[in-house]
Amino acid sequence: MKIYTKTGDKGTTGLIGGSRVSKSSDRIMALGVIDELNAQLGRCRCESKGAELDSYLFRIQNQLFQIGAQVATPQGSPHFKIGITSEEIETLESEMDAFTDRLPPLKNFILPGGCALAAELHVARSTCRRAERELIRLQESLDECAEPLKFLNRLSDWLFVAARIANLLAGVEDVVWKSH
Repeated sequence: MKIYTKTGDKGTTGLIGGSRVSKSSDRIMALGVIDELNAQLGRCRCESKGAELDSYLFRIQNQLFQIGAQVATPQGSPHFKIGITSEEIETLESEMDAFTDRLPPLKNFILPGGCALAAELHVARSTCRRAERELIRLQESLDECAEPLKFLNRLSDWLFVAARIANLLAGVEDVVWKSH
């Protein structure tokens, strides 16, 4: 089986169920950023080297794939499935609470950086925010992304806290912002 199909040579791509849309559509733009975020989390996993955060990141990569499948399937299609549930959002919240209990309280703004994993997690966090904005644009036109939107909103916070945990585990201090 060949990986290339040539079906997108004229600027369209297929959705789950067979319909085709422009590669510049809001739906495909959202899918692209979700894919980019997932790839960045793969990079984070390379930095985590099987450490504590790795299993969390692996689970989240799979959840992002579920979100992608939901976004790639037009609502009303017989193939449409809900990709993320409120329980998965609550899991992110409880993990953030547990992580935060281990961290010193925030007294300053922090800059992305510290150890390599923390820096990668901050890049993923900013991409997650962009994915959230793309889903908002999609939701404004299609109204089918409520749970994925909530998940991405929590995930960006989760990634911030995970970056702080990565620094803690590496014995590196968070980078404190210093105003002029």
